Amino acid sequence: YPPYISSSIPFLGHAVAFGKSPIEFLENAYDKYGPVFSFTMVGKTFTYLLGSDAAALLFNSKNEDLNAEDVYSRLTTPVFGKGVAYDVPNAVFLEQKKMLKSGLNIAQFKQHVTVIEEETKEYFKAWGESGEKNLFEALSELIILTASHCLHGKEIRSLLTTKVAQLYADLDGGFTHAAWLLPGWLPLPSFRRRDRAHKEIKNIFYKVIQKRRESEEKEDDMLQTLLDASYKDGRPLTDDEIAGMLIGLLLAGQHTSSTTSAWLGFFIARDKAIQEQCYAEQKAVCGDDLPPLTYDQLKDLNLLDRCLKETLRLRPPIMTMMRMARTPQ
Repeated sequence: YPPYISSSIPFLGHAVAFGKSPIEFLENAYDKYGPVFSFTMVGKTFTYLLGSDAAALLFNSKNEDLNAEDVYSRLTTPVFGKGVAYDVPNAVFLEQKKMLKSGLNIAQFKQHVTVIEEETKEYFKAWGESGEKNLFEALSELIILTASHCLHGKEIRSLLTTKVAQLYADLDGGFTHAAWLLPGWLPLPSFRRRDRAHKEIKNIFYKVIQKRRESEEKEDDMLQTLLDASYKDGRPLTDDEIAGMLIGLLLAGQHTSSTTSAWLGFFIARDKAIQEQCYAEQKAVCGDDLPPLTYDQLKDLNLLDRCLKETLRLRPPIMTMMRMARTPQ
């Protein structure tokens, strides 16, 4: 058995210390106990595997041994809805991911580059020449716009008002420690906002889905991909499944992208030399007048790519991946 970090507080265990500063807690435990250790929080025993060697056990495991839906379902189901993601058996979830993946291909990515550039230029028009902004908040707003346009299609993007953006924020606020640890029926303000936002966003999606079903024209986007998709047994996706998958796709893409973009922007902003080198690279690859960017040019922006990868190394947007042990390991 791995080293166990005891606590004098019954049931709660190390929940307060971990909740206050999880990274500091884990670093201290790593220094004292090594890469594998266990501790209790809110009546549950957690075993952490830190570093690539220790974490290989998790990444090489089978879902029936170290299970994902046992951990994530109570967190994701109120946000995405029933019948999708971790609310279904793993085999069904894998089919759903395959459907989504079929709509994320090189041809789509080439279109996305133009969409993202246009959305970005339009967003920054309102900034003016000088001033101060919260970079993380700004990039979160921008990436909701780009992600919705690229991943949902132009109809849903056209409905993305300030109010709808707030609904997405309320949904995203459902991903908390409280949502994972506490029963979903508790009348907490964040739970109420999450549930209301889920209902309102799905109603918006239902109208767009119904309109698309009634149209004879087919669009080349993710919504059309899901409307045309079916399970191995031939059953098509229901409107509720499509809406849930669209919510999951947006939040999964937005969360990691906005965090990484904010850190990348911070690192580049504090280093004038890197700023100038990245700008010079863009001019060399794209041309001095910086015409619209193309997908193929992105592959030649080597310095920017290295900056992005170093950002991911230093500040990974996901600090913990969890599984429930169903069998002894």
